[in-house]
Amino acid sequence: MSIKFGTDGWRAVIAEEFTFANVARVAQATADYWKAHPVAGTERTVVIGYDRRFLSDAFARRAAEVFAGNDFTVVLTPAPTPTPSVSFAVKALRAVGGVMLTASHNPPVFNGFKLKSHYGGSSDPQTCRDIESWLDRNPVRAVAADAAIRDRRIRLQDVRPRHYAALKKLVDFKRIAGSGLRFAHDALFGVGAGCFEQLLAGTTCKVTTLNGAHDPLFGGINPEPVVANYTRTQAYLKKHPHDLCLVTDGDADRIGGMDGRGRYLTTHILICLLLAHLYHNRHGQGRVVKALTTTSMLDKMCAAYGLPLTETGVGFKYICAEMLQGGVLLGAEESGGIGFPRHIPERDGIAAGLMLLEMLAIENGSLNRLIARLEKQFGPHRYGRIDTPFPLEKREALMEFLKRQAPDTLLRSPVVQVKTFDGVKYVAQDDSWLMLRGSGTEPILRIYAEAGSEATVARLLRLGESLTKHV
Repeated sequence: MSIKFGTDGWRAVIAEEFTFANVARVAQATADYWKAHPVAGTERTVVIGYDRRFLSDAFARRAAEVFAGNDFTVVLTPAPTPTPSVSFAVKALRAVGGVMLTASHNPPVFNGFKLKSHYGGSSDPQTCRDIESWLDRNPVRAVAADAAIRDRRIRLQDVRPRHYAALKKLVDFKRIAGSGLRFAHDALFGVGAGCFEQLLAGTTCKVTTLNGAHDPLFGGINPEPVVANYTRTQAYLKKHPHDLCLVTDGDADRIGGMDGRGRYLTTHILICLLLAHLYHNRHGQGRVVKALTTTSMLDKMCAAYGLPLTETGVGFKYICAEMLQGGVLLGAEESGGIGFPRHIPERDGIAAGLMLLEMLAIENGSLNRLIARLEKQFGPHRYGRIDTPFPLEKREALMEFLKRQAPDTLLRSPVVQVKTFDGVKYVAQDDSWLMLRGSGTEPILRIYAEAGSEATVARLLRLGESLTKHV
C-alpha cells in the first residue's frame, strides 16, 4: 500500500490504512532517511509524542520500538502531549527529529504521523517526499518497548514543563499573572486540556476549562476551532460571562476563540489583534508571513504599519520555511496556526493564547473594543468557508477549469488578480475574494470567501459551489 504525506504529515483511517504495520513502515522509512541524512550538531535522538485519539499511545509505542531498533535514542512522552511541546523538545534536545501521533482536527476515525525536523518545526515538503521514497527499502527493525525502556534506549519523559517554561519567557508573564483576567478555555476534548490552568496556577487569573475530558470521540465533534463546534460553550458563556474564551484544537497547535459572552471570533480577527499588539504594544518589526487563505485585513495592516508581507501556500510548513530565514514578526494561517519569533518555527496554540492574554492585560480594556478599533481603521472583513466532499480524481480537472475560466467579476467587482500557486484564488477590486482548494489530507474541497458583509460572503460561497459543477 502506498503512503503519501499531505499538508501536515500522513493521515488515514484507523484500522483501515492507519495500522500498526503501516506505522512501523513509515517509522522505518523515517529512520532510514535520518540515518542517511544526519544533521550536523544534532544528537541521534527522536522525540515521540501522541494525542488523545484511539490507540495513539500504542501507535507511539510502536514507532518508538522501530526507532530504538534502528539505534536511535527515543524520548517518548508518558501521556498525551501538545504538538508544540514535542516540537519544542526536538529543538531543545538537539534531536535529529520528532514524530507526533495525531490527526489534529480530523474526525475521530483518523489518526496521523506528523514529522518534525531538527529545528522544531514541520518537515518541509521535500523531506516528506524523500521519506516516502524510503518506504519498504529495508525491512522493519524493532525492539520490544519494555526491554528498550529498561536499557534506556527509550526514555519516558514529560516534555511539557520545558515548553511551558519557555512560554513564560516568550510573553510578559508577570503582567498576565497580575491582571486578574477571568477567561475560559475550550479544549475541544484535546491534549490542551488543563494547560492554561497549569501555566497560571498561583496567579490572579481565573481559568475555567471546558470540554476537558479525555474522550477519543471528542464529544461527537471534529476537534477544530470553528463555530460549528462551539455550541455548548457558547451556551455556557451566555450564562457565565468571562473576559475571553480561548479554544485549542485536538493537538493544541492551533487557536480559536470567542468573546466573553460566547460571540464567535474568527481566527482571522485573532491574528489581526495579535499583529496590532505586536506592533503597537511590543514595538515589533519584521516580516509578516500569511497563508493564502488568510484575511486581507493583514495586507492593509502591513501597508499601514510599513511591514513587509509574504504570502505562502496553505500549510504551516511553508510559513515555517520563511521563519527559518529570519526577520519574521508573525506567521499565521486561516486555520488558527500562529507562530512567533524567538520560540520555535511552528504553530503553537498555547503560545498564541498567552499572547492574547498579554494583549488584554496591557490594553486593560474589552476585547470587543479592540476589535471595533481595528475595524474602524481597516474596515469590516467577514469570512466564510465550506468544506464539501469532492472526488480526488476530479480535483485536477476542476483546478484547470478554474484557472482557464476565471470570471470577469466577483459579484460586480472586477477580478484584478488570479492566484494559482495553491488552489485558485480570485481577488476583486473591492478586496473581496473567493478561493477553491483541495484539502491536503482528505477527499474534500474547501471553498473560502471574504468580503465586507456576511451576506456578500454567503453569495460568494454559493458562487464557489456553482463553479464545482463544471467538471
